[in-house]
Amino acid sequence: MNQENLSFRGGSKYVLDDELAKIVNVSMALEMPLLLKGEPGTGKTMLAHAIAESLQMPLIVLNVKSSMKLVEALYQYDTLTRLNDSRFGDSRRNVSNIEEYIRMGKIGQAFVSEVRTVLLIDEIDKADSDFQDDMLDVLDQMQFDIIEIDKTITARNRPVIVITSNAKKDLSDPFLGRCNFHHIAFPDVGLMRLIVDVHFPNLDKELSEACIEAFYRLRDLKGIEKKPATRELINWIRALKTDSHFQMKSLSRGNTPHMGILFKKSADLTAATQQIARMR
Repeated sequence: MNQENLSFRGGSKYVLDDELAKIVNVSMALEMPLLLKGEPGTGKTMLAHAIAESLQMPLIVLNVKSSMKLVEALYQYDTLTRLNDSRFGDSRRNVSNIEEYIRMGKIGQAFVSEVRTVLLIDEIDKADSDFQDDMLDVLDQMQFDIIEIDKTITARNRPVIVITSNAKKDLSDPFLGRCNFHHIAFPDVGLMRLIVDVHFPNLDKELSEACIEAFYRLRDLKGIEKKPATRELINWIRALKTDSHFQMKSLSRGNTPHMGILFKKSADLTAATQQIARMR
């Protein structure tokens, strides 16, 4: 594949609008990280999977944790294995060669890969600002140092970088200034129809419309902390399709079977159930 003429137009199970396709392609052309914000379930993470699928690149995922240090994303020095090897002396590794005990982290793996990769840095807002800014320094320079062996790792191929944020914590201005930014809004009814059609090409249109109408009605309920997202709708439709006792007319009457698929928190499920009961 000619890496100079890559163009992303969507994945087999990923529906996107023109603006999102443009910002993905612009970010690849400018070799800048793409920062995606939006509520959970809007497809931020799945976009990286779709890019990897479409461009036939390996996907490497760094799931950011609140306690994570940047060095963990770059490499780890396995001191425990080296200690065991030195004590028991039955390893094929050369204990005096520290490099044999260096393991690449997710960013390191993307840098040393023989082929260009898609690097997904998921939920960056969980990390502190020092992690964020230092990470972008590494991604700008496309290199980092392994201090234990005094060696610089330089990226063989610049990865396509997708960074997601659930906007739970503000990102620093320097961080925002070094990324291309796109906010993925929750799909409107028209786009959701396209998404459902992609996942269920043979779904009865009347059933599809009934499910989508019920889904948005449930999202509008009051006092719900975690509103059902697109993946919940897809799983809910799967459940309805396999339920031999399900009758579509029940949806129009306000009945909602399998609500545990849509609402993942006990308090939300209770609140939704009570509100639906009052509506009947």
